[in-house]
Amino acid sequence: MDIKYKWKNGAQPSRDEAARRESLLDEGQFTSKEDQRLAEDNARKHLGVPTRTPDEDIPVLPQAAPPD
Repeated sequence: MDIKYKWKNGAQPSRDEAARRESLLDEGQFTSKEDQRLAEDNARKHLGVPTRTPDEDIPVLPQAAPPD
């Protein structure tokens, strides 16, 4: 199976590289953020890499209050 979108750097990334990168596909080929998100999820499934979750950037542990 081949993916119908263009990879970000012109070539399919390795699984290790795909797991580290936030975006795998070239952003210029999408008309909306939702289309890009769906395509990114499909690309990750194609590579066998876990998909990103919406709360991935939120820290798990509570943050201390800023000093006064």
